[in-house]
Amino acid sequence: MSDALRKIPAVERLLEEVQAEDWTAEVPRRILVEALRAATDRARMRLREDPSHEADSNTLRRTILTEARHNVESAILPHYRKVINATGIILHTALGRAVLPAKAIRQITEELSGYSLVQVDVETGRRSRRDGRIEWLLQQLTGAEAATVVNNNAAATSIVLNTVAKGKEVIVSRGQLVEIGGSFRLPDVMAASGATLVEVGTTNKTHARDYENAITPNTAALLRVHPSNYKITGFTAEVPLEALVRIAHQRGLPLIDDVGAGPLVDFSPLGFEKEPTLQASVRAGADLITCSADKLIGGSQGGLILGRADLVQAIRKNPFARIVRVGKLTLAALESTLSLFLDETQAFSGVPTLRMLRRSLADLTAQAERIAQAILEKSPAATAVTIDGYSQMGSGSLPTQNLATRLVAIQSEAPPPEEIALRLRRASPPIFARVHKGRVLLDPRTLLAGEEAILVEGVTAALRCE
Repeated sequence: MSDALRKIPAVERLLEEVQAEDWTAEVPRRILVEALRAATDRARMRLREDPSHEADSNTLRRTILTEARHNVESAILPHYRKVINATGIILHTALGRAVLPAKAIRQITEELSGYSLVQVDVETGRRSRRDGRIEWLLQQLTGAEAATVVNNNAAATSIVLNTVAKGKEVIVSRGQLVEIGGSFRLPDVMAASGATLVEVGTTNKTHARDYENAITPNTAALLRVHPSNYKITGFTAEVPLEALVRIAHQRGLPLIDDVGAGPLVDFSPLGFEKEPTLQASVRAGADLITCSADKLIGGSQGGLILGRADLVQAIRKNPFARIVRVGKLTLAALESTLSLFLDETQAFSGVPTLRMLRRSLADLTAQAERIAQAILEKSPAATAVTIDGYSQMGSGSLPTQNLATRLVAIQSEAPPPEEIALRLRRASPPIFARVHKGRVLLDPRTLLAGEEAILVEGVTAALRCE
């Protein structure tokens, strides 16, 4: 063991060697030292587990230097950077969820590169509300009396409940006690808001009388939560939103409607099951409506709150409003995205989420076949064929509604599929694909303009035996 460990070069000696290479010219010394230490530590660990591992001194040294260079690249590259999404999951939470519209990127680049107008009235020069423009757009799009924006829908739900029902009861159906990503559960959000949860009905059936019988002098509101990340089918029953509004208003209570993904357009003409839109919730008379801004709206991460002007104003005055306040980047991106919905045609062409959603199977098939053919031409030893498959909306949107697509299935004896996927993720830019039943699967649905050639080159490089 001692003889094996003595083969590991000293960090200082390795440092002198790498500092003589051109690629280290702009790398801070502390980064180089840390990268070399981490690589030598890993080599030491491997040798302790198996003293014969990398027994040759030159091989051991080259392995350490290769790992150190990879460590350096990981340290100096931006972590939050561009990737290619070939998974077919349109709203991929781990990959930044919605792709921002080009209009939003232009506004951020052109208007926010210096000082920018955020919270001042140009006519009076006095301080103004930072959410004023977002409110106006949502008023135009939904018909709501008032609106504001916070940093996500969990925050929107929490601050609404804290404002309306702190120390009081909120009635919700058992079938709507959802759990969202990261194990955040509605009952926990309600408890954190200071409201007391009152469950009514059963998992699969809740009736109007269940709500009516649960109302007490301590009831502050009725809450409907759209189960946007799952479906209950079969022997089921739920109370329509209009009926819930009627029950609440007869008792002088507000009805809170958590719409979840928050679509501003009806997707049923595209062949999807009907989802509740923000406009429909406003027309039904919901007093407060919450939803995400970065799911079916396709904007930056945010939580929208719409509804009665007096209640929205009370939410703005809540001390928590400053805690969940959004910054100029979110406001600019959201303004640009919402403005596209003023013309539905522009929304479907300008919002990447909607554009991917409505891509035709013929278009996807043609692109998949191009990609497979290009891979075969560059990597004849591999197998690349197109097969039927499904894309997903992702992020708890349009649950159980898979999107038919055409996949590129890649198979190679060497390297194995898991290694190919790892090499793709380590590419520049990183490429994310699926691995299923011994094959790497590429879905063209989530490729953006100009990414096809980069994908082919990345796959070709990953297929090389080294």
